[in-house]
Amino acid sequence: MLVRDAMSTLVLTIGPAHTLRQAARLMSARRIGAAVVHDPDTCGLGITTERDILDAVGAGLSPDVETASTHTTTDVVFASPGWTLDEAAEAMTHGGFRHLIVLDGDGPVGIVSVRDIIRCWAPARRSRAEMAL
Repeated sequence: MLVRDAMSTLVLTIGPAHTLRQAARLMSARRIGAAVVHDPDTCGLGITTERDILDAVGAGLSPDVETASTHTTTDVVFASPGWTLDEAAEAMTHGGFRHLIVLDGDGPVGIVSVRDIIRCWAPARRSRAEMAL
């Protein structure tokens, strides 16, 4: 199974000036755990996750003052829609993160999370176990 089969095509893109509260509100409304941060001044893509927001708030920082730009991972590993789910899981395990931005051409076409991968693997593994009986 490939990343394109598992990824969510609902990609929330925010700017670096969004506050963490704004990012959290948008992520919560869409029931997603990550937002792509596009900085037009650097032409770069980064990612802000629920963990980034939680870490900032837990450290006593104000979600109304702190911006996405200061809580964005910019050293991002990107996936291709043609990667296997094994390749995506290996990249996540190796890098210690739970989301991959999926790029096709010049821009993001999706995000794949650990949950997306598990959702795909669980039925396949269950089917193999049932066949072994």
